[in-house]
Amino acid sequence: MTESGIVVEIPGGSRVDLAVLDDDPDFLQFMDDVLTDEGRYVVRCFTNPRDMYRSFEEQLPSILLLDMKMGEHRGDTVLQEVQSRWANVCIIVVTGYPSLGDMRAKFQQKVFDYLAKPFSMDELRVTLDKAIVTFGLGRSQQDLLRERLGPRIRLLRSERNWSLKDFAAATNLSVSQLSSIERGAHLPSMESFLAVCQALEQRPGDVFGSIGF
Repeated sequence: MTESGIVVEIPGGSRVDLAVLDDDPDFLQFMDDVLTDEGRYVVRCFTNPRDMYRSFEEQLPSILLLDMKMGEHRGDTVLQEVQSRWANVCIIVVTGYPSLGDMRAKFQQKVFDYLAKPFSMDELRVTLDKAIVTFGLGRSQQDLLRERLGPRIRLLRSERNWSLKDFAAATNLSVSQLSSIERGAHLPSMESFLAVCQALEQRPGDVFGSIGF
């Protein structure tokens, strides 16, 4: 439920992949029980960063709830590691700092939002809902690919100072087809995508990597 009292629906019944890193097993169990029961999240809980990193290498979450005070593990070190390796993960910091202003100043707004312990489940839901809306979470991979790929192709074309007509000549695709791809209205076929990459002198894997795929 948002601050206006409207429940944010996740399209297509998809669930948001949510990771929680905290050294308190009771807190992790509570998060897992409550959020899993809501049916909106796939929850993965970790008590140490090493296990979390291994899990991220296999499957990235959409959101990470990161506790900043974990005994032997430094939250700021984990934050830097995640941001350097997985920049697309939405990070929500959980902190025991007496002032959220102090926390925001310390990390200079490098994260999506902050929650001060103890927080209510309503506060958590509002923050998660804002993240879902802001990042378009719960969308299908196909939807996300279409929405990210088009602007990236348009940027690469613009860097060459090509008009759509120039681009069409370089790819042997129609102007209307390329316009539809760049607007995110349609995904290109494999043949069309390879033609686009060849014209832009880009490796397909590099283009996918630049948009988080």
